[in-house]
Amino acid sequence: MKFTRSTIPLALAMAVLAASGAALASGNHGGGHGHGDSGETAIGKPGVAANASRTITIAMSDNMRFTPSSMQVKQGETVRFIVKNTGQVKHELSLGTQKELLEHLEQMKKFPDMEHDEPGKITLQPGKQGEIVWQFTKAGTVDFACLIPGHYEAGMKGAIKVGRK
Repeated sequence: MKFTRSTIPLALAMAVLAASGAALASGNHGGGHGHGDSGETAIGKPGVAANASRTITIAMSDNMRFTPSSMQVKQGETVRFIVKNTGQVKHELSLGTQKELLEHLEQMKKFPDMEHDEPGKITLQPGKQGEIVWQFTKAGTVDFACLIPGHYEAGMKGAIKVGRK
């Protein structure tokens, strides 16, 4: 195709359409997990920052580790997690059951650029930080992991022990 003054806008429009199709194909992983009206899941529910009894800072690094990678909370407790990407590559923190995390890992392998807008997940570019506020309504273990392809397999995972009231 010969580029002229009139074909350049057409070529740009085609490029934008092609890019938007790829973006849609990569998916936006929001909702769809049967949370119901309360937002309650097998691991708890989104918390209200004003109700947080404490704040825990979690660092994500390029050595494919979370610091800390294990912690303890009480059943019913709401925790504000400050999540910091101290590395040079994108990382994420996803809360879930082991089964949910492994299922989501398979989705991430198919759509590695998937964006998350769920309250128990956060994706951060290098040097950025964000937060997750979560209420732990059930005793047991809540797992967390970075599900960017290769990161989980390298050991980027952890666990939160939720003790009974």
